[in-house]
Amino acid sequence: MAIPDENLYPTATGNAAETVAEHQAKQDLVFYSGWFCPFNQRVWISLEEKGIPYQYKEVNPYRKEKHFLDINPKGLVPAIEYQGKALYESLILCEFLEEAYPNHKPHLLPADPFERAHTRLWIDHTSKTIIPAWYRLLQAQSIGQQDAARQELYDAQRKLAQQVKGPYFTGKEFGLIDVVIAPWVAREYILAEHRGYDRAQVGDGWSEYAERLATRESVSKTTSDEDKLQVIYDRYLRDEAQSDVAKALRAGRALP
Repeated sequence: MAIPDENLYPTATGNAAETVAEHQAKQDLVFYSGWFCPFNQRVWISLEEKGIPYQYKEVNPYRKEKHFLDINPKGLVPAIEYQGKALYESLILCEFLEEAYPNHKPHLLPADPFERAHTRLWIDHTSKTIIPAWYRLLQAQSIGQQDAARQELYDAQRKLAQQVKGPYFTGKEFGLIDVVIAPWVAREYILAEHRGYDRAQVGDGWSEYAERLATRESVSKTTSDEDKLQVIYDRYLRDEAQSDVAKALRAGRALP
């Protein structure tokens, strides 16, 4: 029996559809994408920021088709084929693009070893603290659970905000930590409409920083229409989503 998440809208829409149309020609790098997935969007943003030639191929990861499983045995987006070789996992792919395309700018990681390591520390904070809290708030059903998750998210975002040099995390240049958090920032309207989330409550310049990320051209160009995304997030709001992320949170496990 098909799970509800399998019946998602089949293609990107709005600005993202226009971006897809520009990337249909064969290239050395094939980007296997799920238009709806924020983890996937990290890689898509990186590709657009750096101007790397790529061929876009849409995948429904819930269908676990054999060809895609040969590329990523986990059956998850994002994944790439680079010169016929497969790679996956969003953070690994973002760093791979930095190393495989050194002449494509901007560089998303700082050149200085200390600053590079510092960036990775806060990527780790984002992955282990901010994003799990975001989903806990999204899936929380009782008022008490929502209040606790909302405060957890505010606290985690505040810690990151205090490290932002401005206008972006490392200063003037848009970088990898900005890429890593931007897809969830662009979806904060869902938490605001349904879970009482208010950017202003984070403080320490989070509202301004979040607005810069959400309106960044590479983010806008890789974001589909809100009505199509809402259908997906309605399942999370009812705690009915069957994604690996949703199931991990229900089981009290770390996000995959």
